[in-house]
Amino acid sequence: MFEWSDEHLAIRDAIRSFVDNEVVPNIDALEHEGVPPYEVIRKMYRTFGMDEMARESFKRALERKIAGETGRPERRGGDNSAAMTLIPIIELCRHCPGIVTSMGVSTGLAGGTIMKGGTPEQMERWGLDLMTMDKIGAWAITEPDSGSDALGGMRTTARPDGDEWILNGSKTYITNGPYADTIVLYAKLDDGSEDDPRKREVLTFVLDKGMEGLVQSAPMRKMGLKSSPTGELFLSDVRVGVDRLLGGRKDPSRSKSEGRESAKENFVTERAGVAAMSLGVIEECLALSIDYAKSRVLWGKPIAQHQLIQLKLAKMEVARLNVQNLVFRHIEMSSAGKTPTLAEASAMKLYSAQAASEVAMEAVQLFGGNGYIAEYRVEQLARDAKVFQIYAGTDEIQITHIARDLLA
Repeated sequence: MFEWSDEHLAIRDAIRSFVDNEVVPNIDALEHEGVPPYEVIRKMYRTFGMDEMARESFKRALERKIAGETGRPERRGGDNSAAMTLIPIIELCRHCPGIVTSMGVSTGLAGGTIMKGGTPEQMERWGLDLMTMDKIGAWAITEPDSGSDALGGMRTTARPDGDEWILNGSKTYITNGPYADTIVLYAKLDDGSEDDPRKREVLTFVLDKGMEGLVQSAPMRKMGLKSSPTGELFLSDVRVGVDRLLGGRKDPSRSKSEGRESAKENFVTERAGVAAMSLGVIEECLALSIDYAKSRVLWGKPIAQHQLIQLKLAKMEVARLNVQNLVFRHIEMSSAGKTPTLAEASAMKLYSAQAASEVAMEAVQLFGGNGYIAEYRVEQLARDAKVFQIYAGTDEIQITHIARDLLA
């Protein structure tokens, strides 16, 4: 794949029209007035029938899960779903990356985790409402002292108590945390053994808003992605039944690494998605910079005629092409039924995140003083792009994962 098909472009144009009409006029409210993004997302789902498509997808997934329990394999590959998923991400990120973060965490991480690891009953109980955006989901793994060391340094515990579990601990930087109806939470097994705490089993639970002992903080104040609410979670003796343990009752045949593997699979999904988000930011910063360079006059001529400005624009275009090719590669792999390795996803994320941040900051520089003013959207995009180098694993963690794979 080296370019978008006519079908892709038609979908892109439809999404772009929606964004221009429904998102752009509300950016100030989303960015500066604390308005949550969920109604805008739901309107997009209704407008394009994404809620109905999610219901159909859910029905097929549920049938496959039931079939899988009787040994019938799930069909994989050979479709164009990745492109249809990534195009809205790219278009939304041209103006409001925070919307994509909230939507992706709710459907892709929270909903996706339940759909992949849950029992049919759990899928019906929580998964469908998350996939249709009828309810908001959060994916809670990060803690105050274990961001980059999410699994090894995890301190939130799950202590067995008869047929129930008692959860204690805290989570931070949780996207959708303040408003989440459903929370997918990771916790370390605390069964009284003397095993190394870093190597203890990681369990995954599904919690509901309002449970006794669960506190969801108010939104945190952030540098960027202001349209995506981020908060903290506090758990004090939260008692849950085995029905909330993802996958159901524990038995000897189940792997003790399921929780860790679930988290790692989501890291791959999340990091690949950052490439599409980065492409949206890069495309918009380049378009804005070209228009500004043509109209801004300095020393009697448009600044586009100055070679230093041309150099900036040329480097932005190189970044756009490179990140677009990474996105195209991911679409091709998905169509073939293949999933990137953790190292490949880390490489995609590392390069695209750095490219987006660099392009956005160069756009600010090209705009000069105007680039530092919120009225000019490059200011917001520069703040938003910086987090691409931090969340879903910092640049430094991506380097570690890539190097480990190369040296293995």
